[in-house]
Amino acid sequence: MTAKPALSRLGPSSIPARAGIGLRAEHYAAVLEAPPPVGWLEVHSENYFGAGGKPLDYLERIRAHYPLSLHGVGLSIGSTDPLDQRHLASLNHLIRRFEPALVSEHLSWSSVGGRYFNDLLPLPYTEEALDHMVARVVQVQDVLGRQILIENPSSYLQYVESAIPEREFLVELANRTGCGVLLDVNNVYVSARNHGFDASAYLRAIPRHVVQEIHLAGFTVNRFDDGELLIDTHNRPVWPAVWALYRQAVHRFGRIPTLIEWDTDLPELAVLVDEARRADAILEERHARAA
Repeated sequence: MTAKPALSRLGPSSIPARAGIGLRAEHYAAVLEAPPPVGWLEVHSENYFGAGGKPLDYLERIRAHYPLSLHGVGLSIGSTDPLDQRHLASLNHLIRRFEPALVSEHLSWSSVGGRYFNDLLPLPYTEEALDHMVARVVQVQDVLGRQILIENPSSYLQYVESAIPEREFLVELANRTGCGVLLDVNNVYVSARNHGFDASAYLRAIPRHVVQEIHLAGFTVNRFDDGELLIDTHNRPVWPAVWALYRQAVHRFGRIPTLIEWDTDLPELAVLVDEARRADAILEERHARAA
């Protein structure tokens, strides 16, 4: 009989420059039964805002053995609505309890007039929107007492009013607030294909020091009579073209903690682990070249 892999108990989180996977409820039991050989785990913050119950119990047990990152999807940081103070208080409590190494949000909005959409909607990239985002990120970081990361979105439309390229908007936001960048390589590829810009040039425009985490995921191609649209669905393996762009990102930014995101049509845990192994191999290639 083969013994289960041993788990070592961790203190405050420190994420290694390795690949991790998104922890979803369907995989709680499997992670505890046979801990996968991944560097770290990331969860959606809002799934753990409750006062108790199984999600928090599982996370408490799993967090004891893996470094953790919290990834928010519901703060609507780009909205003109006032920031939800109850949401921030819940996030702050979660941070104090689980001591994540990284906390991230999206360059997007999802609410107006107190009504929430089930999507992460793009901002117009204007000076006014940049000033607004700077103020919002500063407010969030002040409440949490720590740096957050902001993720570049996938997008399917562009505003006529946008006057600043997204990559420049994101870099200026980081420069003015001290936030970091969560570089979603899949989102860069999806948006580049949808809007016809150069994905490699996008990467070259991001300073090395601001990128602290990378996301990889799968997308879906919707085909129409007048063309096609790529949708960031997180429901399939990483596409070959995204792996190629990831190699460029690793060459530019070095060994950065990299997450495999998979949110719908979840496969067996082993499939996510295999994707993480592939990312680790690319990170190791970069390490070997540097050595």
